[in-house]
Amino acid sequence: MGLILAILVQGIQMVLVLALAPGLIGFTRKVKARLLRRQGPSVLQPYRDLLRLVRKEAVLADNASWLFRNAPYLIFATTWVAAALVPTFAAGLHFSWAADLIAITALLGSARFFLALAGMDIGTAFGGIGSSREMLFATLAEPAMIMIVFTVALVAGSTQLSTVAEFMVDHSTLRVSLGLALIGLIIVALTENARVPVDNPATHLELTMVHEAMVLEYSGRHLAVIELAAALKLLLYISLIACIFVPWGMARQNDGVLGMLVGVVTWVGKLSIGGFLMVLFETAIAKMRVFRVPEFVGGALMLGLLGTLLLFVSRSF
Repeated sequence: MGLILAILVQGIQMVLVLALAPGLIGFTRKVKARLLRRQGPSVLQPYRDLLRLVRKEAVLADNASWLFRNAPYLIFATTWVAAALVPTFAAGLHFSWAADLIAITALLGSARFFLALAGMDIGTAFGGIGSSREMLFATLAEPAMIMIVFTVALVAGSTQLSTVAEFMVDHSTLRVSLGLALIGLIIVALTENARVPVDNPATHLELTMVHEAMVLEYSGRHLAVIELAAALKLLLYISLIACIFVPWGMARQNDGVLGMLVGVVTWVGKLSIGGFLMVLFETAIAKMRVFRVPEFVGGALMLGLLGTLLLFVSRSF
């Protein structure tokens, strides 16, 4: 009975991340529109867009290979697994042993690999430009993520997210290294989710777009799956930041149903605050030139490296 309940709670988390991801996108669009003194679309508009795309026929180029047709499902599957592994409303769930920061980084890297290959598969100029830019940013974002993982692991003594969250709750102290890791992770999150100042998800200007250039040839259900995977990735990064740096309110393994409900409400509140702060930041700045993005992402790598080196000098940092 206990095993069934544990699997049931894990399944609820998998369904919740899938159900709330489009709502998070709708919330950020609504907040951004209100900050710009516009009415903006409904929060439910991303759900309607996904439903509309699923109903449409998927149009494929004549030279599209099996990779182009299957890449959206591979990207969605790897991203969904990664998002479901991050502790959201509770720590110590049934599959928490697999919620390792390095494993999640590898899953996201696999999704990026398939997306870049799909962008080049048709052979269009836009797809090639988008894939090359994505790989350029990834050469700095992935090492930065690894250095941030090392910093967190040196503090908490583990790369397993449930252990990290419980350590942060029990030993919450201000550390310079964790502050550097937090800023670095925010930069990586903005880069990986194609947000301002790295990319603008609302534009289709050919000279600046990165993510949109890679998915320009997709339509119908294929585009719906890719858009859902992108929403899952944004939810994953905000949940990851909340799990590591603000884990308070998260239910523990032995907490009952009431503790789980409090955890869900707290997690939704964290998602809302994280989404609001991200949009507030995007509204205050402008998109930077593509050739300056490596300097921006390189800052995250240096912050992660500095945080790791500080911990080698003294554990009190």
